[in-house]
Amino acid sequence: MNKAVFLDRDGTVNEEVHYLSDSKDLKLLPRVAEAIKMFNDAEYKVIIITNQSAIAKGFLTIEKLNEIHEKLLTLLNKKGAKIDAIYYCPHHPNEGCMCRKPKPGLLLKASKEHNIDLNRSYMVGDKLTDIEAGKRAGCKTILVKTGYGKEEIIKINTDNCPDFITDNLYEAAKIIISDRMVLKFFRRKCCQRCLTLQN
Repeated sequence: MNKAVFLDRDGTVNEEVHYLSDSKDLKLLPRVAEAIKMFNDAEYKVIIITNQSAIAKGFLTIEKLNEIHEKLLTLLNKKGAKIDAIYYCPHHPNEGCMCRKPKPGLLLKASKEHNIDLNRSYMVGDKLTDIEAGKRAGCKTILVKTGYGKEEIIKINTDNCPDFITDNLYEAAKIIISDRMVLKFFRRKCCQRCLTLQN
């Protein structure tokens, strides 16, 4: 079976833009392509898992979303980085669908379609909903401090505590590639340990 790195999109791969609806506003975060290439070279599948409720709310069309993703793939490809698949939830938060993070529906779907061993895989994102989705799917989890990450840290508790917290995706990549599963953080209760990383 394959191993994968599941990535949130906005705030993790590209700059956070409230309801990104135009490809011209898409900008990669620093060293993201380098991080993704590290995953590629280590034979991880790289799959983006993103909530796109802007579609249900009428701020974004499927056509525009496809344009955004085409630009994203092009920018990464130019730097030698490859995304294997993109899965998105177009539903409104109130619809109660199974594919919107923090529910693990899209990760489970991707695991079936790409023959992925979730226990050997990671979910990386800037929100605790990413972390919860990853944990529910059985993945290891990393919260990055880009996007909303720094704000999310104060909300960590024992139910949504990530395995690691890093400054950005590149730093997360170094952890994943080394596959260090002995946490380097303080040996305290989970949420307390993570909260020490705010500074």
